[in-house]
Amino acid sequence: MTTPAIGTRGLTREFAGGHGVRDLDLNVPAGAIYGFLGPNGAGKTTTIRMLLGLLRADRGEIALFGQAMRRDSRDALGLVGALVESPSLYGHLSGRDNLEVTRRLLDVPRSRIDEALERVSLTDSAHRRVREYSLGMKQRLAIALALLGRPKLLILDEPSNGLDPAGILDMRRLLRSLVAEDGLTVFVSSHLLSEIEQIASHVGVLQSGRLRFEGRLEELRSRSKPRLLLGCDAPLKAAEALRQLGESVQWLDTQMLAVTLAQRDEAEINRLLVAQGIAVSHLARETASLESLFFDLTVDAALEHAA
Repeated sequence: MTTPAIGTRGLTREFAGGHGVRDLDLNVPAGAIYGFLGPNGAGKTTTIRMLLGLLRADRGEIALFGQAMRRDSRDALGLVGALVESPSLYGHLSGRDNLEVTRRLLDVPRSRIDEALERVSLTDSAHRRVREYSLGMKQRLAIALALLGRPKLLILDEPSNGLDPAGILDMRRLLRSLVAEDGLTVFVSSHLLSEIEQIASHVGVLQSGRLRFEGRLEELRSRSKPRLLLGCDAPLKAAEALRQLGESVQWLDTQMLAVTLAQRDEAEINRLLVAQGIAVSHLARETASLESLFFDLTVDAALEHAA
């Protein structure tokens, strides 16, 4: 098996107020875009701070590409670049000068600056003062700072937060290319579920400090059966006929039904309705969105926790 980019075992951090994470076992595959999801207060930021050595765990283990993180050795962090919360940038300096400050701290070759600027498409704006940058440009510059050390793993906390649609699209393209072309692993925490759905290969869902799901996005989708959106000239008759056949039917509005595809496919349902003289005008398969899957997981977990 390939060594995971991030592996944790029993990772726990508790706070007096009750927030934190408990017995967290993460397995982030190398080369993945891993979406780390959870409602506010679920423990996402606490987890990220422990992964970056900014917060000490009460117990548990962390390994990055197989290298254990210990109190007396943080060598594994040399494999990591990070953007956590809002980027720390000097507004009165140019983009290039911001990179130069970090380059000196890291003691890496000056050529890395041009390399990072090109990677995030900021070469033409490198001379401008950062206070003149748009929010999207600032986010890309922050990622350029994280790339100066040529990391194997990029940890990003809400990188698309506050961006307009064009900025979100730029960020999406950048993250995909960093994985596909540079071979990085990207671990991204976000509340923009629709965005994670478009870029992530794997997801982890955190609720009340515990991991409720981890795996490929397709595996999460397979937990929910697809629905068939059905419109016809006699919805009451159609609903009754389908229920008598053992199908699960819900009303979406006065004209539209939703049928859970468990026993029959859409072609068979269409034939059955037509055979009963019902004219079908709309038939479309609906796959559960990440948002609905996330809601089901976190609501169930919250009810379980409350009980």
